[in-house]
Amino acid sequence: MSTISKILIIIQRSNGDVLLSYPLIERLYYFFDHPKIDILVNSDTLAVANSLSYVHEKIIFSYKDKKEKRYDQEKKILRKIYKKYDLSISLTSSDRSVLYAILASSNSIAPLDVDFHKSWWKKIFLKHNYSWNSNCHILLNNLKPLTILGIPHENILTPVKIQPKSIQKIKNNLQKLNVKKFIIFHPSAQYTYKVYPKELRNKLLEFLTQYDFHIVVTGGLSKIDKSISKELPKSEKIINLIGKTSIDEIIALSSLSICYIGMDTLNMHISASQNKRIFAIMGPTLLKVWSPWSNKKKVCSNHNNERDYGNISIFQSDLKCVPCGFAGCNNIGRESKCLEDIDPKKIGDKFNSWYRKQIDYSNN
Repeated sequence: MSTISKILIIIQRSNGDVLLSYPLIERLYYFFDHPKIDILVNSDTLAVANSLSYVHEKIIFSYKDKKEKRYDQEKKILRKIYKKYDLSISLTSSDRSVLYAILASSNSIAPLDVDFHKSWWKKIFLKHNYSWNSNCHILLNNLKPLTILGIPHENILTPVKIQPKSIQKIKNNLQKLNVKKFIIFHPSAQYTYKVYPKELRNKLLEFLTQYDFHIVVTGGLSKIDKSISKELPKSEKIINLIGKTSIDEIIALSSLSICYIGMDTLNMHISASQNKRIFAIMGPTLLKVWSPWSNKKKVCSNHNNERDYGNISIFQSDLKCVPCGFAGCNNIGRESKCLEDIDPKKIGDKFNSWYRKQIDYSNN
């Protein structure tokens, strides 16, 4: 193990998965005395990958190229990784990700599917394997390779480092807007079925405008984000930054905020890593796996009826079908009736109780 100087980590999932791989990357970096760590990620997660410290090179897999230049892309990736690493770790159990790990190093680690008929060949060729626990938080699953390697670690969601130029730019922009104290409100998500309905969302926003802070609304450039941007209520308290910040700037902005209110998405996990107070609005998501991690308690929502833990409050429907873990109702990725069942007043009341305590504490 002392000869490990080059490591490949394969993360072929979404933005949140890439962010939640950071504690693993950081621990490997210091344990093996600053090795070169490359990561193989999907092209749509590159912006998040670029925010991670300790990464030497990003190797990109593109689903567009998979369709149009499939063999050219695979050849290019294999030339880059084949037997080039002392250690390879796949954090996903897909055939492609595991095969990349096997080909990259004779010292390979990857999770396995529960179905043995899909995993038998992986057990033969992998040096080490572990079971992907679908009832376990993504952070804990991502840290399992450290246990296999005998590397001591804590179950902490390490915050990514803030770039000085990003923090300065955000501070300058906030000063121009005369924003001193603010919360982050993140109404969008990668998929429609994770978005809080317009009418309920705007009721919550209108409630929040009564306080002595600004509401900074964040989001990207997707169709969902652009649609929400047009639907925001008009108020001098609401600062619309949808589509106006990079990932690095979002990280900086989050670090300066009072708290996070919003959807189950990357920005939620960024705020959780910074130990911010979080009010998370969740649809059909499995809380045991994807709820925001509390560093203060070193836990997630271990049971679907545990909605308050550490610095986290979760709002999820009590409908019998929740959480289903599907892509919305009927698993077609459109709407989630369970989100329509979440009363914005409950969110407002919970926030009010917390915020009034902060004011009382600061006055004393």
